[in-house]
Amino acid sequence: MNASEFRRRGKEMVDYVANYMEGIEGRQVYPDVEPGYLRPLIPAAAPQEPDTFEDIINDVEKIIMPGVTHWHSPYFFAYFPTASSYPAMLADMLCGAIGCIGFSWAASPACTELETVMMDWLGKMLELPKAFLNEKAGEGGGVIQGSASEATLVALLAARTKVIHRLQAASPELTQAAIMEKLVAYSSDQAHSSVERAGLIGGVKLKAIPSDGNFAMRASALQEALERDKAAGLIPFFMVATLGTTTCCSFDNLLEVGPICNKEDMWLHVDAAYAGSAFICPEFRHLLNGVEFADSFNFNPHKWLLVNFDCSAMWVKKRTDLTGAFRLDPTYLKHSHQDSAFNIFLTDGLFHVSFQHWQIPLGRRFRSLKMWFVFRMYGVKGLQAYIRKHVLLSHEFESLVRQDPRFEICVEVILGLVCFRLKGSNKVNEALLQRINSAKKIHLVPCHLRDKFVLRFAICSRTVESAHVQRAWEHIKELAADVLRAERE
Repeated sequence: MNASEFRRRGKEMVDYVANYMEGIEGRQVYPDVEPGYLRPLIPAAAPQEPDTFEDIINDVEKIIMPGVTHWHSPYFFAYFPTASSYPAMLADMLCGAIGCIGFSWAASPACTELETVMMDWLGKMLELPKAFLNEKAGEGGGVIQGSASEATLVALLAARTKVIHRLQAASPELTQAAIMEKLVAYSSDQAHSSVERAGLIGGVKLKAIPSDGNFAMRASALQEALERDKAAGLIPFFMVATLGTTTCCSFDNLLEVGPICNKEDMWLHVDAAYAGSAFICPEFRHLLNGVEFADSFNFNPHKWLLVNFDCSAMWVKKRTDLTGAFRLDPTYLKHSHQDSAFNIFLTDGLFHVSFQHWQIPLGRRFRSLKMWFVFRMYGVKGLQAYIRKHVLLSHEFESLVRQDPRFEICVEVILGLVCFRLKGSNKVNEALLQRINSAKKIHLVPCHLRDKFVLRFAICSRTVESAHVQRAWEHIKELAADVLRAERE
């Protein structure tokens, strides 16, 4: 494919994408396929001679689309949103064209420098403490990770390295192995499974702190666990507080647990993967109060801020905690600006940056282009309006549920997630969900809140409107009637 054909095919692809997005409401939200459907539809090996572009596009509709779950359908209410917008798609095209692997300033200066500026733009939208920003001559800074899971793991590994160095400095006879077997990390029992996975990868114990009646971690439960573990000779070193849990969008009490972590010299990582986008709205900023106690903070613009996957924003108060854990400088990665380029001069001072030392992989895409395009083409006010619309729609659904005496709301609705269920047994709610997802008119996923099986209704699509929420509720009511009728028979 030469440039001339690329121009022609590129326009065709833009038309295909635009048509897909415009017509997505007419596609069944969840596919009618079984595991293994795709392999028999394609050859067992790559073609020896080139296929035509027309054949490939035809196969997209014949082979790929039948197996796609349409996350951007206005009838998709499962999981949490994954962001999508036309400006971000265009930026992704440019990112692919530039094709740099921006592990260092020399590898692509614009890639490194735009990321530092975009992370400051975003940090200011959130009103993060200045200690987290790049622009001042301070010790912190922001970096784009691939996912919140990566951010949690990076924070845990940095915290592990930091505490090992601190303990060995005080007691040089201590081996790393001797310290590692005593390290213990903590999170709420409502934390995402990726936190547990970080503990597994990091080779440390992870303990779940029981949450309160609102599914939030509180100071008393954390303090009790710390005292018990210290008495047993363990070394508490890391804690993950979640703002907007995956199960029910509950919020750990940062103002309570933050000071405890600081007092105990434990690294506090704040995971706001979904909810963090809402903090750009002044009326939701109080949910972030206490972030000043954190060592690291992370959320996903690729969930709810119209920046397509992947783009997970992470800030640290002390960037040397990251570089101290991950820095390696083989000869083939060094360059003539090794000393000067890492100290990039901005209007307010200078800072040290080479993002290969802030993350697990070496290579990195030019992801900040998506942020730059989206932030400029929507503006802060446009992004705030988008968040507010989703929150209003979730409260509309909540109101509909509350009007039906057969149903109950299971936890306070704060942002764009409603947890609800039929009053009664778990069995009847499992039957309702099975009917909902078998009908494939809308798509939901469940969660367990203590011993209750609960349905989650998350406002997800960029194009979802009140009419879609109303239709979804009418559909749920009809299926609920069928389930309850079958229950009585």
